[in-house]
Amino acid sequence: MYSGMPQAHGNLETIFGEREELRKERSVMKNRMARREFLQRSGIGTAAAAFSVGNPLRAADEAAPGSRRLNVVHVIADQHQAACTGYEGHPQAITPNLNRLAASGTRFTRAYTQNPICTPSRTSILSGQYCHNHGYFGLNGPAPPYNLPSFFSHFRAYGYRTAAFGKIHTPDQPRNWLADHCDSLGDCYAYQSKPPYLSEEYARYLAQRGLLEKEDSAALPEFPGAQQHEGRPSLLPYEHSVEGWTVQKAIQFMDSSGNRPFCVQVSLPRPHECYTPDQRFWDMYPDDLSLPATLYNDASHRPPHFQRMVQSLKKMKWLIEPKTFEAGCRRVWHGYLGCITQVDYALGQVMEYLEKTGKADHTVLIYGSDHGAYEGTFGVPEKAPGICSEAVCRVPSIWRVPGITPAGHVCHEFMENIDIAPTIAALCGLPAMETTDGKDLSDLLAGGNQPVREVAVTENPWSKALRWGPWRFVHYPMEMFGSDVGELYDLEKDPLETQNLYHDSAHQDTVHQCRRRLFEWLARTTRFATAWPPPAGKEFSATVEDGKETNKLGVEERLRRGQLNYI
Repeated sequence: MYSGMPQAHGNLETIFGEREELRKERSVMKNRMARREFLQRSGIGTAAAAFSVGNPLRAADEAAPGSRRLNVVHVIADQHQAACTGYEGHPQAITPNLNRLAASGTRFTRAYTQNPICTPSRTSILSGQYCHNHGYFGLNGPAPPYNLPSFFSHFRAYGYRTAAFGKIHTPDQPRNWLADHCDSLGDCYAYQSKPPYLSEEYARYLAQRGLLEKEDSAALPEFPGAQQHEGRPSLLPYEHSVEGWTVQKAIQFMDSSGNRPFCVQVSLPRPHECYTPDQRFWDMYPDDLSLPATLYNDASHRPPHFQRMVQSLKKMKWLIEPKTFEAGCRRVWHGYLGCITQVDYALGQVMEYLEKTGKADHTVLIYGSDHGAYEGTFGVPEKAPGICSEAVCRVPSIWRVPGITPAGHVCHEFMENIDIAPTIAALCGLPAMETTDGKDLSDLLAGGNQPVREVAVTENPWSKALRWGPWRFVHYPMEMFGSDVGELYDLEKDPLETQNLYHDSAHQDTVHQCRRRLFEWLARTTRFATAWPPPAGKEFSATVEDGKETNKLGVEERLRRGQLNYI
């Protein structure tokens, strides 16, 4: 979609303090040891086995240096469009630290979110479950009425210290779902409050420094009650911004962990609106920067709700002068890119900490996003309706795993955000999370080329987007628009999604195949609550001859035994 490399409007060397050469990472491109051999050599397998008996915390504290376990640092941005990175060749986005991380590890070009908004996506990432299984399709909401595990609870059970800081945005009523999964939980926002929507902890932090009135990440204080789709430099210095605070909290937690392994999420709120980066990141982009090339694209081939959002941007009532369409869109795009660079800077701080403390050599470092965004791409504000486009459904995903990931490896196989949970458990030598729907990506991370999934799916309660081969297919039930509306794009020939082939007579077989694959995906991945372990001493519970029983061994086992009546 993009060509060329980003050019800094400012002094990158001064602002980022980058080293003259990229840090040399261990590459296993040649003579790569197998993942199992690596775990054995590093003693991780032996340490993991010790956790199944006795006290896992004591096992962690007493582990010998040779059996040091891998830490996990998951850096997640909010609303980062995957194409807006230097390593993907975006002509504007300034992302030196993301580029450096990509050059030192494995990145996925076809990584997909499970849902185009925050809470459902984040619940999927942490639980490893599809939305139709965990049940969350909206923001916030009540904590799960059942014990839904997260990768935090899983790692904590095996002796890890666990924490999440920044924009948590998981189910939180009456208390956060993760409250008992983490040793420390530091949210910067309070989602049921009034503007500026800050948590007591972060608001107190700012008030103590006389900065509370300057906070403008979630609401612009000079425009109370107004819509917030605007861009300008922040009034708050970076070191006290939500990103600066989040990184400080994460580093303090990692420092306090001593010899205990840790699993921590560093959740950076930007580039989500408001588009208010620190002045120095705003100034890195020219005031006359080019707008998204697809801003004026024709949307007549898109579904009705997409067309309505295009019209909403054209009718936007801007808050800052000049209030013309192009000026407003340029401020938002300027702020969005500046926020991406601010997030990149925060990632660089985490990387620098890991490197200076020697933790980088035994820490899995992941960068990703809960979902993408439009921000003027295709003429749509923010991210709705996100199900329609790669701009929202595709996400960045970069991994650096010591001794595993070849430097600069690019993987073009499908992955989904739910794959994070089972993969980090496998990389750290922990038992598998039985409740996840995700796949272990270890072999792909090591440079393998065997796909782990044929399709990738982003889902709303009704509408669902399927990626299969070159195809992008979106299914809408008839009730949504009162007629047969759908989307089909050949992304290899049409990466800008300009030709909807859904009703094209020459592509009806492809439409049928996509719909069939989507239905089969839903059937295969649906979990059921009546899943019981087999009786003691048996590997399968045959409670009823005709196969009514449901059990932990799953549908595949019933299929193997020919018990087909109720699957």
